[in-house]
Amino acid sequence: MIELHPQFIKDTAGSELVILSKKEFDYLLEELDDLEDLALYKEALLEDDGERIPINKAFEMIEEERAKIGS
Repeated sequence: MIELHPQFIKDTAGSELVILSKKEFDYLLEELDDLEDLALYKEALLEDDGERIPINKAFEMIEEERAKIGS
């Protein structure tokens, strides 16, 4: 786990902002991505209809869905 070093500032409107290094920000995005994968996996377990998909195919399907969302 990476150690985060956030900096807290306020913009001209008084809203609070957090500043992270790019490395820390990228790390958090990767962690969120992993959590999303885990949530999708748990959802799939709850929707068990007896169909099994090989893990490589499942990851491929997840990436296809992400590409659709990102477009």
